[in-house]
Amino acid sequence: MYGNLAHNIYAQNNVGIESPAKLIEMLYEGILRFNAQAKKALKDGDIEKRIYWTNRSIAIITELITTLDMSQGDVSEYLSGLYNYEIQLLSSVGFGNGEEKLTEASNVFRTLLEAWREANDVAK
Repeated sequence: MYGNLAHNIYAQNNVGIESPAKLIEMLYEGILRFNAQAKKALKDGDIEKRIYWTNRSIAIITELITTLDMSQGDVSEYLSGLYNYEIQLLSSVGFGNGEEKLTEASNVFRTLLEAWREANDVAK
């Protein structure tokens, strides 16, 4: 449901993307941006915006899941499980400790983004 939405938004806004690797980087950055917006809405007590921004993050994570190449073995399996856990975490932001859950999810994606950038710098 959300998967193609995230990809289409980024594709429309960034017609000149150099590579699929750059798209993954942008998706991770989008999650971090949307989680920051959700955290601000949570602090402001704006439930509607919190839901909107967490749903945007979930849409991107769903897109990341659909693009996994499961034939790649353990890494794909690990990422699938991690992404699904992050969806569950973000889905429960409204049920107590929301700020901690958003921070946890952001920390995971910040780490993934750093690792992705490092791996792609080495590959060049």
